[in-house]
Amino acid sequence: MTTTLAVDTSTVVAAAIAVDGRIVASARVDDTRAHAEELMPLVQRVAAEAGVALADVERIVAGVGPGPFTGLRVGVVTALTLAEVLAVPVAGACSLDAVAAEWASAGAPEEFLVVSDARRKEVFWARYDGAGRRLSGPDVAAPDTLPALPLAGPGAHLVGAVTGPTQLDAGWLAAADLPDAGLEPLYLRRPDAEVPTRVKSALPQPRLSLRRTR
Repeated sequence: MTTTLAVDTSTVVAAAIAVDGRIVASARVDDTRAHAEELMPLVQRVAAEAGVALADVERIVAGVGPGPFTGLRVGVVTALTLAEVLAVPVAGACSLDAVAAEWASAGAPEEFLVVSDARRKEVFWARYDGAGRRLSGPDVAAPDTLPALPLAGPGAHLVGAVTGPTQLDAGWLAAADLPDAGLEPLYLRRPDAEVPTRVKSALPQPRLSLRRTR
């Protein structure tokens, strides 16, 4: 029996427990600005609902995005820290793949898109076949540039009418056999805040004077 804990902070705060590929507890906190405060209490909550002690977790999966810089790194770092403390393996999965797996399990169209909000009038997206296999992406683009295909995901409403799952259920990160995406967060673009590459001098600059010569 394998007990898997999954966490995801690519959009809101989500956590789940699966046992032998079966989702036994899954929950989320619909807050895009409180990942650090809400994630560990949520992990403890789903473990309690599943009747599983954290010490009994044998595997951890982290949703690695794509997503905004600050929120996304909270989930990845938390997963890595828990894996270190519990001495269990940890893997990363594309967060959009979890939405695709859920739709595929319920009978998805032959091809479809999974979309999340990237802010700045852009979306993160990936293209899938009816079995939930990723065909292209993830990528970031303006909503009006995406292919005209059925839509799912927490940002799909920014593109058009949504016919698939509208939220990411971390249970599918825990239960589905998703491709290993590594543990490097999928930011897909540079963060808003960057470390300056040039050092500014605090010393007063000399004033230059120009003399006209004959």
